[in-house]
Amino acid sequence: MKRTQSFCIVSSILIAGCSMHGTNTETPTTPEPIAQVAPTDDPYLWLEEVEGAKALSWVEEQNKESLALFESDTRYGDFLGAAETILNATDRIPYGTVRNGQVYNFWQDKKNVRGLWRRTTLASYRTDNVRWETVLDFDALAKAENENWVYKGVDCLAPEFNLCMVRLSRGGKDASVYREFDIARKTFVKEGFELPEAKSSVTWIDRDTLMVSTDWGEDTLTESGYPRIVKTWKRGTDLKTAATLLAGEKKDIGVWPNVMHLPGETLQMVIRSLTFFTAEYFLRDAAGKLTKLPLQESAEVRGYYAGRILVSLREAWTHDGKTYPQAALLAFSAEDFAKSGKVEALETIYVPDNRTSIEGVRESKTGLYVTLLQNVKGLVLRFSVSEQGEWTSVPVDLPKTGSISISSANPYDETVFFNYEDHITPDRLFEYAPKANTLSVLKTLPDRFDSAGLAVDQFEVKSKDGESVPYFLIRKKDTVLNGKTPTVLYGYGGFEISLTPWYSAISGKLWLERGGAYAIANIRGGGEFGPRWHKAALKKNRQRAYDDFIAVASDLIERKVTSSPHLGIMGGSNGGLLVGAAFTQRPDLFGAVVCQVPLLDMYRYTKLLAGASWAAEYGDPEDPEMWEAISKYSPYQNVFKDRTYPDPFFLTSTKDDRVHPAHARKMVARMKEQGHGVFYYENTEGGHAAAANQRQRAQRYALEYVYLSRQLGLN
Repeated sequence: MKRTQSFCIVSSILIAGCSMHGTNTETPTTPEPIAQVAPTDDPYLWLEEVEGAKALSWVEEQNKESLALFESDTRYGDFLGAAETILNATDRIPYGTVRNGQVYNFWQDKKNVRGLWRRTTLASYRTDNVRWETVLDFDALAKAENENWVYKGVDCLAPEFNLCMVRLSRGGKDASVYREFDIARKTFVKEGFELPEAKSSVTWIDRDTLMVSTDWGEDTLTESGYPRIVKTWKRGTDLKTAATLLAGEKKDIGVWPNVMHLPGETLQMVIRSLTFFTAEYFLRDAAGKLTKLPLQESAEVRGYYAGRILVSLREAWTHDGKTYPQAALLAFSAEDFAKSGKVEALETIYVPDNRTSIEGVRESKTGLYVTLLQNVKGLVLRFSVSEQGEWTSVPVDLPKTGSISISSANPYDETVFFNYEDHITPDRLFEYAPKANTLSVLKTLPDRFDSAGLAVDQFEVKSKDGESVPYFLIRKKDTVLNGKTPTVLYGYGGFEISLTPWYSAISGKLWLERGGAYAIANIRGGGEFGPRWHKAALKKNRQRAYDDFIAVASDLIERKVTSSPHLGIMGGSNGGLLVGAAFTQRPDLFGAVVCQVPLLDMYRYTKLLAGASWAAEYGDPEDPEMWEAISKYSPYQNVFKDRTYPDPFFLTSTKDDRVHPAHARKMVARMKEQGHGVFYYENTEGGHAAAANQRQRAQRYALEYVYLSRQLGLN
């Protein structure tokens, strides 16, 4: 289910099997930073003009300086070549979505820079020599239309899946154009549905009707820059004549359409996102009337299965005299609600314990599949329900020491694909036979780096307030514990997003294989242990996430895996804020900082692009009590001339229309003004991922690992 646009960049993440032992070392006291610069006294506001001539001239100057240094490093060419080889390898797993007996795949390589949308039969997909049929060539499209198109996804109408709304972005921005495409004819539909560039959301009701939220003109967006009005749009009519279903308020995050198609029925909903983690859900009946579901605002609708609406709880809920615990997955009859307007006969599907979280819920023709994390390792349960409302489950027999995701499942098909990976085990794609409860391996990613000598451990450390925080460590088995191993610590810690075990071929090749170590911190603010883990670091409690991260860093030093001159930290987006706060609070702990597409000016974040939508996570800086808490960690306000910092490397994108590039720009300008060493690279396209194609991704990886090697002493 969609609340808002996702807020995460997945970078070089590694992870795998585990052997735990607890530690209870004394964590160094985190200094209490106090913002000395008046937030309103900001000489770098001109850098907030994204494509202003002065700002872009400054960007060009910074890029030249950093690129000249890193690209002249003898390692750069090898790193770039290795990264490109991995990213463009033709033996990658072509992950596909099954629709009506066909497997659809989006593919990029050295020849197809912008990518191909292609398909094959399920029978061919099961073979080693798949025969692909091109549906749409985005390189050819961009050339023919003289546009910098970046493919952002499709929404296809069930059950035939022939009519699709294709989402195209100029340069990788969130704002996109939607155009109707006919797969059978392999062409855009003449005079078909088409939406101009905006941060829109579109879904099919039927072949002649869309449910749409978009920029409808003056006063139709929220303060966060997302649509606040959902309408129905009929084929052959002007978009301006679309009929309004629901209008939210400007202070909302956004209002979104959601239509769930199942055999023989369609469930239509409108979602009004009040904050990033609260929403109102409205069910639309056959007459077009909307009825609000009487749920907690913090509850989340997770899907529709067997005539039931599925809901998960972010906090305990007392309903009809019974209390349902936080994180529970529940169900209730859509038909009964439509008749009575009440939620009755709530059914409990699953209740996680304190070390388990629900990562995903997917419907299939053969069951309801729930993916779990148990102590940050994956598990899948297949649920069925009796006529009496009794839910039972059987585990899917997948490996239990890594990350599991559902690659493809839909209510019209029995085919289910699962993907498994861990820190040192390449991806394996499984096809599941639900009747026999058996799995077969469809595709296997070849080894991308030498993992034979590597070990993976899962440790725990006590944070400043006594909470046990887990983390993974990947290193060579024969690593000497003398504090000299160059080590990268990665973290995120926000928006209930979990860092799960992840096979990173790039980090493995450019870092682990060369003798470096890599750690992943599962700190509070994330979703590794469900809503409680996330809520523990919200708003005024944000410092807990940074304390957790600093505790993990300190534990790596305490174990003599590494030491401050050899310890680097990396994070993107919210993780960029994390590493920004960590190195400004404890500059003595780190020798390198890779800060990707970050938030850094937390005084102005709500005024920059989509920033207002994250106030439920960080708090409103215009509230004096909240600013008192935020001001103590906001990196831009807490970098000082008289302190010694590691020379950080900031990366962002001019085309990032989610997290404003000015966060990184202004931080670099301020640090340079104060006389600190700092590196900067801003890609002119790529959106929030900071890269629009494989070449740009390879360049970013090469730059990052040259920087880390130089800073941390890995030859």
